[in-house]
Formats: sequence, C-alpha cells, structure tokens
Amino acid sequence: MKDMKNGIPKSSIPRSLKEARALLAALKEKYAAQSASISFLSCLGFLSALIIQEGLNPSFFVGSFFMSIVVYFIFFKDIKRYKPAFINEQKMVFLLGLLLVATLLTGRIFEYLNYSMGKGLGFPDGMTAMFGTPIPVGAMLVALIFDFHAALMFSLVISLITGVWFHNPYIPVYVFIGSLTAAFSVIRCKKRSALIRGGFYVSVVNIVTTGIILLLTSNLFTEAAPAGIFFAVASGFFIMALVSIMLPVIEYFFSISTDISLLELLDLGQPLMRSLMINAPGTYHHSIIVGNLAEAAAEAVGANPLLSRVTAYYHDIGKIKMPEYFVENQQGAINRHERLAPHMSAMILVSHVKEGTELAKQYKLPKSVIDILQQHHGTRLMSFFYQKAKDQSGAANLDEYRYPGPKPQTRVAALVMMADAVEAAARALTDPTSARISALVEKIINEIFLDGQIDECELTLKDMSEIKKRFTFVLTSIFHKRIEYPDIELKASHNRGDHSVEKTPHNNGNSGKELPKIDKSRSA
Repeated sequence: MKDMKNGIPKSSIPRSLKEARALLAALKEKYAAQSASISFLSCLGFLSALIIQEGLNPSFFVGSFFMSIVVYFIFFKDIKRYKPAFINEQKMVFLLGLLLVATLLTGRIFEYLNYSMGKGLGFPDGMTAMFGTPIPVGAMLVALIFDFHAALMFSLVISLITGVWFHNPYIPVYVFIGSLTAAFSVIRCKKRSALIRGGFYVSVVNIVTTGIILLLTSNLFTEAAPAGIFFAVASGFFIMALVSIMLPVIEYFFSISTDISLLELLDLGQPLMRSLMINAPGTYHHSIIVGNLAEAAAEAVGANPLLSRVTAYYHDIGKIKMPEYFVENQQGAINRHERLAPHMSAMILVSHVKEGTELAKQYKLPKSVIDILQQHHGTRLMSFFYQKAKDQSGAANLDEYRYPGPKPQTRVAALVMMADAVEAAARALTDPTSARISALVEKIINEIFLDGQIDECELTLKDMSEIKKRFTFVLTSIFHKRIEYPDIELKASHNRGDHSVEKTPHNNGNSGKELPKIDKSRSA
C-alpha cells in the first residue's frame, strides 16, 4: 500500500510523465521540421511565380504559385527517398532550392536579352528567342555538384515550370531534352575543359530539337528557322560560360567538392603531399599504393574512383607529426614502441587520425575527404598492442585499444579502410605469391566484415567479392617476382680507346653498374 497513490503505483507516475514529455518533445520537433519545410516550399513557390509572372495577372500568379509548390514537393520527396544524404544536410537542400530559383531567373534575364538581340538582328518576333534561354545550366550544375539522378528530376521539374511560363506545349520538351543532354555530358567530368564539350553537345541537340519543333509548327521553311537555329546554338555557348563562372563560386561559398576540384588535389606538388613525401616517405609510398587499390575497387563496385584515390592519398597525413612511430617510416631495427607501454603506443596510433583531421581543415581540404579521413580506421582493434598488453598484465580493456570511429558511412570510406589494411598486411608477406596474396586479402576483408566495420555503408556481398578480386589483381601485379640477371663481364681493347666495365649480378631490375675504370696513363 505504501507504493500506491490513489490506486496507481508511484513508480508508474514519473515514468508516464517522462514518456509524455519525450513524446511531446518529439512531436514539437516534428512539427517544427514540417513548418520549416512548408515555409521553404512556399518561399520557393512564391519566388518562382514571381519570376515567371507576365504583367499584372493575379490569377496566373496564384496558379503558378500552387503549381510550383506541388512540383517542388514531388521533387524533394523523390530526393529524400533515393538520395537521403542530400536532404539530411540543410546546406544542400538550400542549394537545390537556390539552383531552382536561379535557373528560372537566368532564363528570364536571357529571354529579355535574346528578344533584344533578335530585334537588333532583324529576326521576326515569336517564340524563336525562347530557344536561346540557357535553362539547362541548372541541370548541368546539379549533375556536377550532386549526381545524375538529382539532375534528372531537376530537369523534369524545371521543364514543367517553363511550360507554365511560356504557355507553349513544345518548350517543356525542348528544355527537358537540353537539360538531360547537359547532365549526361558532365558525368564523371574531371576537367574544366569538359564544360566546353558539354556546351557543344547541348548546342547540337538543341539544333535537332528546334528543327523538330519548327517542323511541328510549320515554321521550318519560314524566316523563323534561321533565328531559331541561331538561338539554339547560342544557348549552348551561354550554358558553357555560365557554368564555368558559377561552379567555382558555388564550390567556394558552399564548401563543396566536385570531381573537377578533386582532380586538383591529385597534384603531388600540393603542400601536404610534399610534406608527407619529405617527412614520412614510407607513408607516402603506402598512400600511393592504397590509392591504386581503392580506385580499382571503386571502379568495380560503381563508387567514385576519383574520390577514392584522393582520399587514399590524404588518409594518413596525420603521420607527418610523428613519422618515426609508424613502422613504414622506421629505418633499421630500432622500433620506438619497444620502449613504450602498449596503452601509450595505442594513443600514438589513434592520434594520427586527429592530427590528420586538423591538418586537413588547416589546408581546407573538402569535407568529403575529411569525413573519410576520420572514418578510415572505423572502430577497429589495434590487435598487436592489445595482445601485448594482455601478455604483460594478463588483462586489458578492449575499448582502450580500438580506434574512436566513426565507422565508414560511405562505400568510398569502406574501400579506403580495406585498401589501407590489405596493403599494410601485404608488405609483411615474406614470399608474396599470388595464392598467398589472395588468401591474405580474403582474411583481412572477412575480419573487417565480421567486426561490423561496414555495417553503416552500402556495400553488398557481391561488392565484397569484386573488391577482393581487384585487390588481389593489383597486389599481385605490384609484388610480382623478378628474374635474376647473370654475371656479365665486358672487356674491351685499350687500343680502341674503350674502358673496362664490370657488371655485378643484380636482381629486381635494378642496375648493378660500377663506374668505368679510367686509364690514368692516357689522361692529359
């Protein structure tokens, strides 16, 4: 009876209140998120309706406002379903909305400029100026910054809005085809010069589409045809120029990395890479091989090969601070860890991730590279020092000998983790035959899988099989056997002015030449 109050157990009262407060907080948070989403869509709809407004027409403005909201709602729902990583970042959601509005605004500005240009060139009035609006610029930017799926949906949405804008059933088709071409042309774009090629492709496709539309409207053999072709060609050049200007600005203000900016990080003359090469040459060479492994595996599983190679190059930059404590940089038989307690050695190993993150931020590396740098060890166990601690004291805390994480969140992060572990283990093989390398790769990757390190990324069992094959192939190529060259002794006659040269046996393709013996009696 002491535990009862009005027939209700006392223990249930605070628990019920706690649950109610938690439920109320969750509902409040959900309501706030929904309110923010509604406000965001309303703002986008209002701006879009304002941009495409023709004169003072309240009914058209209200109709285009609601039409824009519906279309944008479907767009963001699709992105949330298939690309949740973009929606989880407010910065990226804002950028998508900004690109939607900016694309329409760019189209409106160029519509006015094209109309004025056409009037100055004596082109007939009509819809020909519409063919010069560089609306596909938005799809090209989305393909470069996000991915092709987002660019596809962006193309569909923006073409529907332009149909409402121009009151013409053919213009949405023209815009959609041009936008798809722009997006396709920059898939795996690795050079800024590729933007020129993309603009050229858009011009060619626009000419074809314009010809078909002129044929459908019975204007192909009228004076409107040259004007339409002219603006269709000009649209591609406008897109080329606008993307070249806008992309670096977006990359800078939103701290976004595209394949183009990642390619610049592959330059081995970068300050961080030069510092790694000078201060930690063993780590530098290790990183290059890890880059080869990660890139090959990324191509096999459909991940980003360029991002894989770049992050592999920079994943161990934290070892610049204390390179002598890492075995690949140790010269001779002296090992610094022999004089340290296992716990201290583990702390030094963990510190290279933190030091690397700080260096990456200091040198303004892209966020995608920094994230993978933090995740490339996950929460793996430093088994050597853990076992050493157990041998010395009889017991050791397992958590103290694990990396702090987080675990890999993307396929690229998982590839770098596996490539790093496999390359380090392969160096310890005394006789690296193809069978031994294959068994080693199988063992290391299975350990990572069973340890749960890739539970939070999207790798499948089929991907794992492909990764093993690629790793084995690359490592077998690197550690292949070399022939031993025989002794060769060449002696030439002194009367012909030749010098005696001896070549000693040499292995692995390395030259064993000695300096030529100089005949001092013939020197001046």
